[in-house]
Amino acid sequence: MDFSALKWDAAGLVTVVVQDRMTGAVRMVAHANEEALTRTLETRDAHFFSRSRGALWKKGESSGNVLRVAEVWLDCDADAVLYLADPAGPSCHTGAESCFFTRVDGASAAPASPQLARLWAELEARRGAAGTKSYTRSLLDAGTAKIGAKVREEADELARALEGESSERVVAECADVVYHALVGLLARGATLRDVEVELARRAGVSGLAEKAARAAD
Repeated sequence: MDFSALKWDAAGLVTVVVQDRMTGAVRMVAHANEEALTRTLETRDAHFFSRSRGALWKKGESSGNVLRVAEVWLDCDADAVLYLADPAGPSCHTGAESCFFTRVDGASAAPASPQLARLWAELEARRGAAGTKSYTRSLLDAGTAKIGAKVREEADELARALEGESSERVVAECADVVYHALVGLLARGATLRDVEVELARRAGVSGLAEKAARAAD
């Protein structure tokens, strides 16, 4: 493989950022040499080079928390690479999902993640918070029929906003639809990641072909 475009440091390494290819969350940062990059591209399992041990290592070799790498990208200066990966389990050696779970201001927070993933985590927390009153909890307690009715109601409001209201109203109504749809997923035991995986499966597929395939089923 030709890595001539890469700008290796004095130790023959480049920085590697690992990003969840579905959520966009940054899982970890490590380093790689040419052999680690080659192994990663050949096996699709994330490989790195340990500066402290001076050795090649495969993520998850002992823990089982592997990172399956779908794509590898170079940054604009060609001195760092990005692994877009599907993580199996936590990515941090501490057992945390991501290595980035400490905010600079000291505030306690879940691992750094995009807003939609944060919303999903909050919904899951509300589901598990027995005895706590919340709108999400009330919807889950009411069941899927109630949630389905709310999705239809919010979708109708979005449709009417699209037809003749301001862009601000369209955005607000769309947010309502997304929220209620996520609660519906939670109620049915499905996850946001399931939807992201399905969207990834459809990438590059004609919408007409997708609809025709579903109709055939």
